[in-house]
Amino acid sequence: MQALEAIKNRRSVRLFNSAPLDAGIIEELIDCARLATSARNIQPWEFVAVTTRPVLEKLGALIENARFIAQCACCIVIFCKETKYYLEDGCAATQNLLIAATSLGLSSCWVAGDKKEYAPRLNELLSVPEGFKLVSLVALGYSKAKVPAIPKRTLKEVLHWEKF
Repeated sequence: MQALEAIKNRRSVRLFNSAPLDAGIIEELIDCARLATSARNIQPWEFVAVTTRPVLEKLGALIENARFIAQCACCIVIFCKETKYYLEDGCAATQNLLIAATSLGLSSCWVAGDKKEYAPRLNELLSVPEGFKLVSLVALGYSKAKVPAIPKRTLKEVLHWEKF
C-alpha cells in the first residue's frame, strides 16, 4: 500500500481477532516509528512491544477506556525521555507506527498515555526506568470485522488560504 493510501485508509479499530503477529512485522513497525521526525534529532523514544496474553490483559484492565487491549495481538507502548519536546516527538513516532500498520494490512488504535492517572502503574508493570514519560499505547492486530468508513470533515471545511 502506498503512503497516501495508508494515511487515507487508517482507522481506529477496537475489535481484534486472535491471530498473532509475527515478530518481524513488529520489528518493521518499530523501525518505521523510530524514523519519525524529532526535534533537534534527540530521538527520545523507547518502545515496549507487549505480546503475551497475561500482560496484555493487565494493560487492558489498567486502562478503563482501552479494555480492548486485552484482546489485541500486540500493544506497542511508547515512552520518551523527559525532553522539552518529548510529547511532539513521541506523537510523531506513534503516527508513523499507525501508518505503517495500515500499510501492512493491520488494524490499530491509538490510546492516550501522557499525563494519564494510570501512567505510574503502567510504568511499574513494564519496569520503566525513571526519567521516561508515557506518550501512547498502540493496540495492534487483525480486525475482527469489516472496518467502516468514518465521516471526516471535508478539505473545504478545514483549508484556509492565506489567512484563517
